[in-house]
Amino acid sequence: MSKLSLLFAFCAMMFFGCKQKAPENSNDTARAIWPVEKANDWYKKWGWLRGSDFIPSTAINQLEMWQADTFDPKTIDTELGYAEGIGLNSMRVYLHHVAWQEDRAGFKKRVGDYLDIADKHHISTIFVLFDDCWNPTYKAGKQPDPKPGVHNSGWLRDPGDLIYTDSTLVDTLEVYAKDILTTFKNDKRIVLWDLYNEPGNSGNGNKSLPLLQKAFEWGRTVNPSQPLSAGVWNWKLKELSDYQLKNSDVTTYHNYGDVKDHTFWIDTLRTLSKRPLICTEYMARKNNSLFSNIMPLLKKENIGAYNWGLVSGKTNTIYAWDTPIPSGDEPKLWFHDIFRKDGTPYKKTEVDSIKMLTGK
Repeated sequence: MSKLSLLFAFCAMMFFGCKQKAPENSNDTARAIWPVEKANDWYKKWGWLRGSDFIPSTAINQLEMWQADTFDPKTIDTELGYAEGIGLNSMRVYLHHVAWQEDRAGFKKRVGDYLDIADKHHISTIFVLFDDCWNPTYKAGKQPDPKPGVHNSGWLRDPGDLIYTDSTLVDTLEVYAKDILTTFKNDKRIVLWDLYNEPGNSGNGNKSLPLLQKAFEWGRTVNPSQPLSAGVWNWKLKELSDYQLKNSDVTTYHNYGDVKDHTFWIDTLRTLSKRPLICTEYMARKNNSLFSNIMPLLKKENIGAYNWGLVSGKTNTIYAWDTPIPSGDEPKLWFHDIFRKDGTPYKKTEVDSIKMLTGK
């Protein structure tokens, strides 16, 4: 299907979708979506958001980042200092319900500690609750070592396949989501709540729609001061994308394409939504999604810009999604990430471009 056909299809879907009666919430106190005016006023207060999808280089996945034994505030402090030094002012950070389930009070304290460190570096945060990407199963405790040369070999879905076999898990997820949202509902260091990363990925398709709907219902019931969103990432998942667009207070999206493709996405989204736009994932060098071409576009269009990856580490995201290097040798062209562990930029020219755009 051509891009123009996709645009017309989505416009028609949004028009007719608005004519349908919205699904009723199970809780009468769940709020409605923010008015467009409120969303735009909220966005003006933040200025231009720019940052990375962040996990410290010492963590292979969300559990290793957040579990008590491997939470690493020293590395977090150091690496967020690298970000501050080039003018980045926000990070997108994934949580995981198992870390909360194992140690609720400790997990929330560590989230608070992270926010303290980030705030010290003048960095705000987007938190992600659920995720459909990469490994479908997980367990608490020691996490696996990285597979040499394999992109995100240890990253975890949340809740993953367990939701299809454990009928009680959705109740746990509701308590988890409401607890986290309630605890931090008025924290001014949090930009927004990204309720569900790439719903429908990993071949799940519309199987992810019920949890997506529940996540918005739970969020609206808590009614935090921060907006709720879930980023559009695949036009082919029409029902999911339609729901995300019509229920997000602020429109977020992912795009790893070149300038032409990214511009098409911006134009399409602005046809479908009058809300602020935030790109919560971009920058894949192999795909010509670069700091030198995409970041200036996003700044010009006043769109929040979060690239994937800050410091090269255990996630192995310097390797491309579909091009493993089993020897573990460094690829000639990094796929994601900005810095080496010692703070040396992968490419000084890229950091110079970023600093020029951020005023550093």
